[in-house]
Parts: sequence; C-alpha cells; structure tokens
Amino acid sequence: MGGTSAVSAAGKIALRSRPGARHSQRGFSLLELLVTLLVVVLITSMVTLTVGSGGQDIRLAAKVRNLADVASYALDEAQMMGIDYGLLLQRADAGGELVYTYSWRERRPEGWREPATGKDLFAEQSMPPEVELELELEDVPFAELSLADGEQDATPQVVLYSSGETIPGAIDVRRRDSGKLLWRVEWDLLGRFEVLQRGEREDPD
Repeated sequence: MGGTSAVSAAGKIALRSRPGARHSQRGFSLLELLVTLLVVVLITSMVTLTVGSGGQDIRLAAKVRNLADVASYALDEAQMMGIDYGLLLQRADAGGELVYTYSWRERRPEGWREPATGKDLFAEQSMPPEVELELELEDVPFAELSLADGEQDATPQVVLYSSGETIPGAIDVRRRDSGKLLWRVEWDLLGRFEVLQRGEREDPD
C-alpha cells in the first residue's frame, strides 16, 4: 500500500507540472498568423508575376518563330506553285489599343488576295500590345507600316517571288515603352530566314 501511495503521489506531482508544459507549447498569436499570411501572399505574388512574364516571353518567341517558319514555307510554295507570295505588316486598332499584325497574301490576276489554301497556316497573327515592329528592306532603312483598313488587296511589303528570291531585309521586334530590341528576323536574297534573340547570333561551338 505504501508503494502504491508513493506512486499515486508522484503521478499527482507529474500531473500538476503538465499545465506549465502546455503553456510553453501555446499556439501562434493572431499577429504572428497575420505576418505569416502576408509573407505567403507576397511570395505567391512574386512567383505568379515571374511565371506570367515567362509565359508572355514564350508566346512572343512563338509568334516570331512562326513568322520566320511560315515565310520559309511560303517561299517553297511560291516556287512549287509558280505564284508570288507576300508578307503584309500592319498596325491595327484592337479595342482602342494599337497592335502590330502580320498576314500573308498571294498574287492573283485580280491583285493580292489571301491565300486560297492553307487558311490556318496563313492566318493573320497579332503581336502582343507591348511590342512594336520595325521593317527594314534593302535601301529602305525604315519601311512604313500602314494602318489596317480592311482592304483584302493591300500590297505586302515583303514579296517572296516564284523564282525563289526576295528583297533582303529584317524585322525588329522591340518593346514599345523602352525601344529595347527583343527579337530580329533577318533574310537574304535567297529567302533564308534567321531568328536572332536580341539581334545577336549565337557563338558557334
């Protein structure tokens, strides 16, 4: 019995000491929770902004490469079909905001028209509103880009001839707010198109 009483007394002492232990393991205060939540929101915002910016860069790169790839294809088609194709660059009003577009034409007896085949491939493309295009042609440092007015027979600035040749030139893609060069598409007399990020050629290995 004496041993049992001693154990019971020890247990009571141990039980009496636990409230102090619980007090040392208390939960977060409201202020601590608010600070933690604020940090999480800031980190999430920065990650979202970074991912969003990266997504815009990827979409712009895809637009630029599409322009060069379709131009190469159009030149091949021009030689195979024996007709001239053209690249038309314009500025368009999109809901009060000026954007740059590019589209394709083929030369017919009645004038320049949208290609009769490959509608999806030759569909008009709009560039992001934060960029602008500058066209350079041989002996014409800065070619004027007209405002789109809905004319189907608008004359393209870049003609891809059925002979397999074209006028050498380049298209610069720049940030509208700073003028920073983001991409440059160049081509030579034989219509060999090259896409250059920031206008720079990669160093050969």
